[in-house]
Amino acid sequence: MKAFLILEDGTVFAGTHIGADREIISEIVFNTSMAGYLEVLTDPSYAGQAVCMTYPLIGNYGVCREDMESRRAWPDGFIVRELARMPSNFRCDMTIQEFLTENDVPGIAGIDTRALTKLLREKGTMNGMITTDEDYRAEEILPKLKAYTTGRVVERVTCGEKYKLAGTRELADNGPISGSSRFVKEDYAAGVREKKPSMVHRLNGAGLKVALLDLGAKDNIARSLAARGCDVTVYPAHTAAREIIDDEPDGIMLSNGPGDPKECTEVIAEVKKLYDADIPIFAICLGHQLMALAAGADTHKMKYGHRGGNHPVKDLRTGRVYISSQNHGYVVDTDRLDEKVAVPAFVNVNDGTNEGLSYTGRNIFTVQFHPEACPGPQDSGDLFDRFIDMMRESSHRA
Repeated sequence: MKAFLILEDGTVFAGTHIGADREIISEIVFNTSMAGYLEVLTDPSYAGQAVCMTYPLIGNYGVCREDMESRRAWPDGFIVRELARMPSNFRCDMTIQEFLTENDVPGIAGIDTRALTKLLREKGTMNGMITTDEDYRAEEILPKLKAYTTGRVVERVTCGEKYKLAGTRELADNGPISGSSRFVKEDYAAGVREKKPSMVHRLNGAGLKVALLDLGAKDNIARSLAARGCDVTVYPAHTAAREIIDDEPDGIMLSNGPGDPKECTEVIAEVKKLYDADIPIFAICLGHQLMALAAGADTHKMKYGHRGGNHPVKDLRTGRVYISSQNHGYVVDTDRLDEKVAVPAFVNVNDGTNEGLSYTGRNIFTVQFHPEACPGPQDSGDLFDRFIDMMRESSHRA
């Protein structure tokens, strides 16, 4: 079946329909990762967006449910050059076509994704429609595309109720051990499922309680903490700060998530209360942006954002450069950042944009990239250990 991708500037790409049989309007973004399409599809940060994968062949190793980063797929649509119909992987549970259909995600294949990506880089992120209607009327569609906004998508992706994830009690004396057969149970509002983590870490977080505010959290954030021994309690995004504080956590994590951070006005107000509570805080991606807004800084939308698995980030404290996984379309504006509140801690080597902040006089640091990336570069995973050290030092002072 024919399909069409219509952009708000009037550009039309013709291809083949894939996935669910429905029409969508969404923000069109691109991801440059060469692997990890399932993790992209199940990343809640993509809610309200249709994702174009720049790698030309997608689906060649199928779908393994064990690798999902959340309970379902979140993008509005999926755009690829070629979709592999016959995957080759002993772990494969289904084809990506079956997965897209099961998760009601429509898409288009067979278009020139390189041309689309170059267009988005030159003109900036645009809205678009994926349709199978060969008799579409551009004059009716274009006003709808220009009017589209992602809206308050955090409310769609957060968990329905508070749940807990117990830290592992296995001791890895010699550091990370790959190939663990240990399973961790995760309790979602939709049910309980099991997932096998990729490695077990030293239990430097044993006995520590972490509150994770779920703004659209990828599973591996909680797993990264639990694998280090931390007991994690996950809270819905709309949870009052007082409830979190009254539970007396040793530290607080603010997760990744979708959309414009300035849309999260109620969450920002509660994050400000967490900021004032003098509890160690580590924030990732959207959480990083919300903390900055709560502290009086500003954010703005990027031309086309950072989405991929090979972005170099420099730690300004140590001089070390990490290769990071990223997925964001907004960035903290450091030009008007009061150094009495926070100072830049990480910077993007490619374009100089802010990648993290250290808050002056407080046990708070935040990053724009994803240290929990799975799959993806894991050399920034030790930032979880830095957070654990911060919690340990804070408890000793208390």
